[in-house]
Amino acid sequence: MHIDSQFDSGNIEVVEILSGGRANLRIRMDAGDEHMQWFYFRVDGARGQACTFRIINAGDASYPKAWDGYRVCTSVDRQTWTRVDTRFADGVLTIEHQPHGQMQWYAYFAPHTHEQHLELLSECQLCDGVTLDRLGATVDGRDLHRLIVGEGPLKFWVIGRQHPGESMASWWMEGFLERLLDGNDAISRGLRARATLHVVPHMNPDGAIRGHLRCNAAGANLNREWANPSIERSPEVYFTRQAMDRSGVDFCLDVHGDEELPYNFLSGAEGIPGYSSSRLPLLCDIFAAAYERANPDLQREHGYPIAAAGAANMTMCTNAVAARFNCPAYTLEMPFKDNADSPDRLCGWSPGRSANLGASSLDALLHLAEALQG
Repeated sequence: MHIDSQFDSGNIEVVEILSGGRANLRIRMDAGDEHMQWFYFRVDGARGQACTFRIINAGDASYPKAWDGYRVCTSVDRQTWTRVDTRFADGVLTIEHQPHGQMQWYAYFAPHTHEQHLELLSECQLCDGVTLDRLGATVDGRDLHRLIVGEGPLKFWVIGRQHPGESMASWWMEGFLERLLDGNDAISRGLRARATLHVVPHMNPDGAIRGHLRCNAAGANLNREWANPSIERSPEVYFTRQAMDRSGVDFCLDVHGDEELPYNFLSGAEGIPGYSSSRLPLLCDIFAAAYERANPDLQREHGYPIAAAGAANMTMCTNAVAARFNCPAYTLEMPFKDNADSPDRLCGWSPGRSANLGASSLDALLHLAEALQG
């Protein structure tokens, strides 16, 4: 048996391979040595063998409570990902599984690689009415791309994957962009007539390629850099915020994944100064209610605690953008586990359901656009 992670988004260290298909493993830290939780590795030569993989430093992960109720993702072809029962006890995450292929893949969530990201950009640029441009370079020198779609006066920004391990955000983007660019979809046509959408599908390609959970190549958590981004530490945020300043922002949606909560939910900017006395609560509720109607996989009962007035963390995208542009803004969170309201024992929360949730957002965006113009 051989275990490897030397590929795009891979992350695991082999401590020892023992007899009987057993192996002890460790998750490698992000740059900056502050975060770790994402893993992605391949097992060769164990087809049909009962194997036990023990991630012995799981208890030291950024969110150890996330392992409760978690089930690992596995695949033979990296196209279809299913779930495997997983145990967490005494700081060790244990995966017991019999590989079906001569190569078997295991991951924290179904990966969405840099090559898949480039394929998505390539497909989008071939569609009518799409502008693809380069906002700047990442820490490692990779291109940070933006798609511009639509001809309406409103300026809607949609960004994803600030945290590189949250690959469900990229799957969400797949569904969102496919429907947005569908000329036969009446909702898409109506939205593009009312708004120009600026889409940054992948904010942190360096971190994703390196197999990080939350940080870029400089060890920066991008969603804590929005108050004062710099080209040296957080160019991804610096260039995106600079482009926002040039275009203006009427709404911003920042797409993420949550390690602990088994729900899809929105987190707003209630704690920014002046929020409750502005039009923002009404506009945010219009978007959230329409999104919940469009796709019941989104719910508004469970989520993060609402920040008290004036207590918002202004280093975070949603709060910073809402305050800077006096506009509605939301963070969308999807689960690494499953949707507890509508569980899927075979696949858990999955790439397909993430993409469907992305496609459904167009209904809510159109409702919001009509409200802003009305």
